[in-house]
Amino acid sequence: MFQAALWGGAASVSLLIGAFMGIFLHIPKRIVAYIMALGTGLIIGSATFDLLSEAEGNANLMYLISMFLAGALIFTLFELYISKKGGSERKRSRQNPQNHSGLAIYVGTIMDAIPESIIIGVSFIESQSMQWVFILAIFISNLPESLSSSIGLKLDQYSTRKILSLWGSVVILSSLSSLLGYVFLQNAPESTSYLIGAFGAGGLLAMVSSTMMPEAFEEGGPIVGFLSSLGIILSFIFTHLS
Repeated sequence: MFQAALWGGAASVSLLIGAFMGIFLHIPKRIVAYIMALGTGLIIGSATFDLLSEAEGNANLMYLISMFLAGALIFTLFELYISKKGGSERKRSRQNPQNHSGLAIYVGTIMDAIPESIIIGVSFIESQSMQWVFILAIFISNLPESLSSSIGLKLDQYSTRKILSLWGSVVILSSLSSLLGYVFLQNAPESTSYLIGAFGAGGLLAMVSSTMMPEAFEEGGPIVGFLSSLGIILSFIFTHLS
């Protein structure tokens, strides 16, 4: 049980690492974009090879499809709401528009982190296989997310202490979400866990498509396509080695 909380927090601790890098180091945007592209590929591969492939044959196909699309739809609806409140630029390293909301940036990040953490918690249930590739993908993808967002928040006159407090609270919430995912689903039917994984996969793919991919290409250029593909094939290799 506590392993679930530990790894849920560990996957998100890169948010704090990225925040420190964004505040105290001057990292070229192109490098941030390259890391983001690799993380995007890892998430796509992990969602496909780990979450969906693991579910094949263990849950009703129509339920899997429905949960996958529901995850993508709900994320999209939340993204529309957050965007209207000023959080659409939460993964951007430039200064945010004057009508942006720091709270919207914070809520948007939590919206990304909680489903990921619940999936990590579920993977520690005995009947499931540990999603090491998924944890690695989340860890890597969190780095450029908090790095670029922290640069933007710094430009918006947020104090270093406040920025680090925001990211630290996300790490704590991620750990708790992973723990709760384990506690509440450990006695659920095996198919339920796989359906939740499909739901999370839909949300994750919608997230990288609408937030990470656009900036990676905008800042990194065409080479990010290769780096994303590299992330996908690495995910495929790691999945088959584990």
